[in-house]
Amino acid sequence: MIKVAIAEDDFRVASIHKQFLEKMTGIEVVGQALNASEALALAEQEEIDVLLLDNYLPDQSGVSLLPELRQKYPGLDIILITASTERTVVEASIRNGVLDYIVKPVTFNRFQAALNKVMTRREWFESNEEFNQSVIDQVFTGSHTNTQSVSLPKGIDPLTLKKVQETMESFKHGINAEEVSEYLGASRTTASRYLEYLISAGKAKAELEYGIVGRPERKYYLI
Repeated sequence: MIKVAIAEDDFRVASIHKQFLEKMTGIEVVGQALNASEALALAEQEEIDVLLLDNYLPDQSGVSLLPELRQKYPGLDIILITASTERTVVEASIRNGVLDYIVKPVTFNRFQAALNKVMTRREWFESNEEFNQSVIDQVFTGSHTNTQSVSLPKGIDPLTLKKVQETMESFKHGINAEEVSEYLGASRTTASRYLEYLISAGKAKAELEYGIVGRPERKYYLI
């Protein structure tokens, strides 16, 4: 679950961003700030993975806040969402490690693409200790946004796969194919296909669990 906070002084814009986030799976909105001071306080109080940051905040610009955020929270992903198009603002954002830059007004598709970039990159970092040149190139160029869907085998949909993984995260003691099928609203065969794919991709494992009676049950766990 990716924890996201919004730093935006216009409550109408903040509400739109929150609605966008609520449409997406695997994301939790953990707080909202109306100015830079509140954004810093929120980062201290909450565990935040992603900050959606406006530049035109009433007490301090978002760009001027970046060095402090970078120093205190090096693992924080920041997406600047602003009407600013000046070279100095764009350059400062890049040099301070902003993951993405969206110019207002924001469309849902562009917003979703930015959050998908965050989730994909975090999944890569969590599942790999080393990266080959191809993956490194994709991370730095940003072309990895659609890499997952391109590299998946036939019959494996990226959104369904993500839903399977999120379901498995809720079952720390393992889950079987029938339970996954119920959560997906799909057949047991479909659930098994996704579970076995996760095993082949090195993201899950399966163990046989022996009950009192009947055949052993195959349970799946995320790695």
